[in-house]
Amino acid sequence: MSNLVLLTEEDHVTTITLNRPEQMNALNEEMLSALAERLNEAFHNDSKIVVLEANGKAFSAGGDLNMMVNSDAGGDFENIMNTIEDIVLTLYQMPKITIAALKGSAAGLGLSLTLACDYVLAKSDAKVAMNFIGIGLIPDGGGHFFMQQRIGTVRAKQIIWEGKRLEADEAKGLGLIDFVINSDMDQVVNQYIDKLKKSPILAMIESKMIYHQQTIDQLKSFLAAETKGQTNMRQTSDHQEGVDAFLNKRHPNFTWE
Repeated sequence: MSNLVLLTEEDHVTTITLNRPEQMNALNEEMLSALAERLNEAFHNDSKIVVLEANGKAFSAGGDLNMMVNSDAGGDFENIMNTIEDIVLTLYQMPKITIAALKGSAAGLGLSLTLACDYVLAKSDAKVAMNFIGIGLIPDGGGHFFMQQRIGTVRAKQIIWEGKRLEADEAKGLGLIDFVINSDMDQVVNQYIDKLKKSPILAMIESKMIYHQQTIDQLKSFLAAETKGQTNMRQTSDHQEGVDAFLNKRHPNFTWE
């Protein structure tokens, strides 16, 4: 299996680690496939706690731009979106307590994945951004659904439209991050895991599954709408302009076409 995503299991805790640090853990097709496999493995093992983390300075810069530019409008893109859907549905329906541990930035699809977890813990210097708008696209990976759940429709729309990069404290104030950590990240995550191990975790998971079973069809509907919307946006001139502006480090000139 690809070493782009690592998995370790110890004492009922599974740790899944994004491992493409030289590319800020940008999620290309191979890495997405590996993540889907690792999450499926975690889904079926005996662990009761799953930690999603990353090696390097960033949690994830989101979808790999080269993948988005080079994937065609048919098979490649459809396969990518299907894999993203599998990842999100597996993570959301995971019969475990899931923790996203953020060091550095989580942007775009990277942020969507963290918001699919039960808890989002972030280092004090971490930053998050739902920044698809900069290249004329919309959030995917259930980003609309998770943003709406955490901060409500009106504020979610505004954050998505602005594409603003949020500091950890600001994101916590909005409800996108649950805990900001000022000390050693790994130590605090381990302390939280120890707390969970002393809790009636089966009852916690049962409550989680009751809630998630009521909303899984809504998440699936959001994912289908995101795929349709993303397909449409990829065909716009604004998307091409946004990508070109990003690659050439200039401000885009959007024309609504």
